[in-house]
Amino acid sequence: MVVHHARAGEIVDLRPLGEKLKLARTGAIVKTKTFEAVRLIVHAGTDIPAHQVSGPITLHCLEGHVLIGVDELTRELRAGEWLYLEGGTRHSVRGIEDSSLLLTILFER
Repeated sequence: MVVHHARAGEIVDLRPLGEKLKLARTGAIVKTKTFEAVRLIVHAGTDIPAHQVSGPITLHCLEGHVLIGVDELTRELRAGEWLYLEGGTRHSVRGIEDSSLLLTILFER
């Protein structure tokens, strides 16, 4: 299946999915050599194990509630809240509620 990536100037709807969230899947919005944006779906009870990327990332919770493990700390991220992590920071994600997040990654050149 071909994945549609947004083009420069294209408007992308990131409103909460509501009832559709239960069946939603993670999908890339745009990806270039230096930047990626993803609508990350994390269902309740799902764990994304600790990992890291070389460049800085942001997570904007569009709906739901997740726990973000950063080093030895756990942070709660709820709808409307935003988190920035430096490149190389180990982090994990756990879905407390079905959740939709905007993940952005800046890649080093």
